[in-house]
Amino acid sequence: MRHIHAGKVRDLYEDGDSLILVASDRVSVYDVVLPTPIPDKGALLTQLSNWWFEYLSGVPNHVLSTTDVPAEFAGRAVRVKPLKMVQVECIARGYLSGSGLKEYQRTGSVSGIALPPGLREGDRLPEPIFTPTTKASEGHDEPITFEDVVRQEGREVAGKLRELTLEIYSRGAAYAAERGVIIADTKVEFGWDGDVLTLGDEVLTSDSSRYWPAAEWQPGRPQPSFDKQFVRDWSTSTGWNKEYPGPEIPADIVSATREKYREAYELITGKTWATPRG
Repeated sequence: MRHIHAGKVRDLYEDGDSLILVASDRVSVYDVVLPTPIPDKGALLTQLSNWWFEYLSGVPNHVLSTTDVPAEFAGRAVRVKPLKMVQVECIARGYLSGSGLKEYQRTGSVSGIALPPGLREGDRLPEPIFTPTTKASEGHDEPITFEDVVRQEGREVAGKLRELTLEIYSRGAAYAAERGVIIADTKVEFGWDGDVLTLGDEVLTSDSSRYWPAAEWQPGRPQPSFDKQFVRDWSTSTGWNKEYPGPEIPADIVSATREKYREAYELITGKTWATPRG
């Protein structure tokens, strides 16, 4: 087994004809990995993602096995197909928040899609929208329009990326709503398995999505969350300039963050969390 890539949160190993994708306990905000890990985070994200991959049957994905992984990575790794990744971050938004809110306040649109006037932070959009970004190897991803994706990937592929992204978001959001969770937005990544466009990386986790408690949803203000927005908000409150190096996370924030990831996992899956033993 050979280590071939270290991302902000995940590590990738080559193992024969397949790959081992390992989720760490690192946490990244504003494209900076903070120096303090969140215990169980990698395993919680992996197990939640695996649950969603199974739920989203019909959407091709990269998972070969959730158990055939090295013992030291048990619970936080999956064996996957190697994909030729599409160089687009595919984002679906059902609610106005984050960078989408900032763009809307500046231009009245998000990724070139005009939205009704007078929307507030946290408002539900008339319908989910596809708001892609660049896929930067370093620095920040930048918003692009659907036509930018067309120019890069061709109209047929761009259309399929949009269709699959919105399908994944809509199916996930509808299920989560039954469990008392709003999925405000999500990011997914696709790659080519031969000539099949295939879902890779993770899906509908509390790292790649905004999870809000539906009972506390109140447009016009920031929403309580079950995701890493909690860490983002804390890091901003410290006066940090969002550049490397990031601040150390205090023990109480680490504990509260882990609890938010655990709560998201249990609400969605209906299972009680137990830390995997490697």
